[in-house]
Amino acid sequence: MITARSHFFTEEHEMFRAQVRNFVSREITPYIDQWEQEGLFPKSLYRRMGELGFLGIRYPEKYGGSGGDIWMTIAFCEELCRCRALGLPMSVLVHTDMSSTHIARYGTEEQRQQYLVPMIKGEKVCAIAVSEPAAGSDVAGIQTTAVRHGDTYVLNGAKIFITNSVHADVFCVAAKTDKDKGHRGISLFIVERDTPGFRLAKKLQKLGNHSSDTGELVFEEVRIPRHNLIGEEGKGFYYIMANFQDERLIAASLAVGAAQQALEDTLRYTRERRAFGKRLFDHQTVAHRLADMATELEAARQLTYYAADVLQRGGDCSTEVSMAKLFAAEVANRIAYHCLQLHGGYGYIQEFPIERFFRDIRLSPIGGGTSEIMREIIAKRGLDRE
Repeated sequence: MITARSHFFTEEHEMFRAQVRNFVSREITPYIDQWEQEGLFPKSLYRRMGELGFLGIRYPEKYGGSGGDIWMTIAFCEELCRCRALGLPMSVLVHTDMSSTHIARYGTEEQRQQYLVPMIKGEKVCAIAVSEPAAGSDVAGIQTTAVRHGDTYVLNGAKIFITNSVHADVFCVAAKTDKDKGHRGISLFIVERDTPGFRLAKKLQKLGNHSSDTGELVFEEVRIPRHNLIGEEGKGFYYIMANFQDERLIAASLAVGAAQQALEDTLRYTRERRAFGKRLFDHQTVAHRLADMATELEAARQLTYYAADVLQRGGDCSTEVSMAKLFAAEVANRIAYHCLQLHGGYGYIQEFPIERFFRDIRLSPIGGGTSEIMREIIAKRGLDRE
């Protein structure tokens, strides 16, 4: 598969990409079918990735990170998807770029030493707990509360669709500290798994992403010390919104990386499979369909890279990131549909990776903010400017 090269990636980035690709091919891909069937990959994989320096790519070296840039993260995302299952990459990236980031950016030095350092080593796994049964993309609508009592907060409520719910040792939990202030009354807290009153209600069974552990959490009179507050009280909503720029860029990169692998697999299949006396690829209708998919995928990739460049240079990139997440997710789902179609009956069989991709990628326009929410952001922030 020929893809355009990007000037954003230096020789150092490509060396790192090769390291990740080698790790995936040797230590993930051979076992991914088993982990998908078991509904979980081994927690020890986090420690292994910590040893290789994969869990602190953009974190400061003083905490054990690599001090890298966004392009290192994107290379990591794209290569991790080559394992042909999106559950594992999603779980790892929730740990590295969607949850531990709150402690890295807004936590105290004590919190960083206690939690971030072992997270980068892979000794502790992190999760972000925001979504609730009645509040998904609408973060301001959460109902979980955290009431202050002296030097402690008491949490009550429930969370759902929480990635890493089984493996996580530490949860960054969003709760309302002032119900009368709307989104200005939301705060973020560190909650450890063994805290009394906190439990995993159940592990959810999903359409796809089977190797990712997703669950429902319950908080019943959970007492946590005041120093487990992340940043300032009442600023949680803003912390979450700021991190959405990274999270949605990661989602776009995952969609692009996974779609690339699916398209390569399909291209290989059409060159090997014969019908009506010639290769599938030699039928014009098939070749043209592949050409269309490659073109759309390259457009999604370059839009994602553009959004990453805006983020790397600093400032508000919410419009560009929302565009990238929206477009990449929709393109990846179209590619999943057409790739499965080109596999014919074999595409419907679990032995072929395209069947898993078809199921896994369906989450892309939902998780991290639905496509409808992305369009709303683009309309308000990118179009409604006078």
